[in-house]
Amino acid sequence: MLDHKPYHLEDELCFAIYSAQKSYNKFYSEALRRFGLTYPQYITMLVLWEERRPMMIKEIGKRLNLDTGTLTPLLKRLEHNGWITRTRSGVDGRRVYLELTPMAKEKEKNVKEAVSYSFRLIDMNSEEYKTSVGLLHRIAKKLDDLNNTLETH
Repeated sequence: MLDHKPYHLEDELCFAIYSAQKSYNKFYSEALRRFGLTYPQYITMLVLWEERRPMMIKEIGKRLNLDTGTLTPLLKRLEHNGWITRTRSGVDGRRVYLELTPMAKEKEKNVKEAVSYSFRLIDMNSEEYKTSVGLLHRIAKKLDDLNNTLETH
């Protein structure tokens, strides 16, 4: 069991994650700029490229851990810029489906190549990358579990 008392900002895991997240957003924004995508738009596109089917906003929100209020303006910008179409269900008008446009399908490879090329500049090998991703997923899971426990009490 970790016995940790916060004394210095630089020693805090929360600050390390926060700082890394800010740096990652800036890093990705540079790689994505020529495509007119922001980092949140990029991860939304990753979900749609991965699924290759019309998806409801709620499904995407669940995958990205984002609420509808956060997603809606982001999705409107993606639609306005020609990356997705939003279609209301004929059966239930409250259901909105998102689908890739032909342009989005065409640019997928170029976007992913730009990010991949930029990522090589970090000088991190595959093992370091996989270990880091796994560690962050475990931390997030522990925090989610703890938050869920606290919410039920």
